[in-house]
Amino acid sequence: MVVVAAVGDLHIRAGTGPRLRPVFEGAAAAADVLLLAGDLTNDGEITQADAVCEVFGGLDLPIVAVLGNHDYDAGEQGRITGMLTDVGITVLEGSAVTIRASGTTIGIAGAKGFAGGFAGRSAEIFGEDEMKAFARHGQQTARTLAQAVNSLDTELTIALTHYAPVPGTLAGEPLELFPFLGSHHLAAAIDSSTSRVTLAVHGHAHYGCELGTTPGGTPVRNVARPVISVPYALYRLPADSGADVVRLG
Repeated sequence: MVVVAAVGDLHIRAGTGPRLRPVFEGAAAAADVLLLAGDLTNDGEITQADAVCEVFGGLDLPIVAVLGNHDYDAGEQGRITGMLTDVGITVLEGSAVTIRASGTTIGIAGAKGFAGGFAGRSAEIFGEDEMKAFARHGQQTARTLAQAVNSLDTELTIALTHYAPVPGTLAGEPLELFPFLGSHHLAAAIDSSTSRVTLAVHGHAHYGCELGTTPGGTPVRNVARPVISVPYALYRLPADSGADVVRLG
């Protein structure tokens, strides 16, 4: 049995590391891997990234993360990625990693993703240069996720993003925000895998809901901290494609 712990949108502030560290020390006993779905810092400041490193550095399980829009806010995303990597956290951006746990290979493909909206009501590469750039960036980030997903050959596969791949997990958010919370191109990237993705995990939508599904049938879970209402959600991954992802806590 493979158990995944996942959370996003922690928005950690400077000085809070010692208080938050004990909250996550139990993850090593409860799960095989911890996924962090972006917005680890509140404003992308280096002092906040220091606190993130205090919380997660050296925990006794693999930790895989993507950054979120807040982590980009101060323009320090490259430095933050390096800091997290230095304390043992794998940060993905259009890339993938394979880990072995409980006798199983788990492939994790990750990218921050981007906005753009959903099928029928999404940004297109048309009109002003600014709109073209907005739409083009969303499509490009989805292509990097597709490449990462399709690079994996593992028994279980997880797609990790910050932005939402489906509108189903946005229920509860204002409709006006949907185009800025995710993109259907991310779902298409997930569903492009030649072997079915076991689970897709994202954050970003604080007022959304937990459960969704891609058009291709991949289970999607919004693990934004305000949504899951616990320090991290625990999911048992199915041993075969016919079984369900089960939340344990």
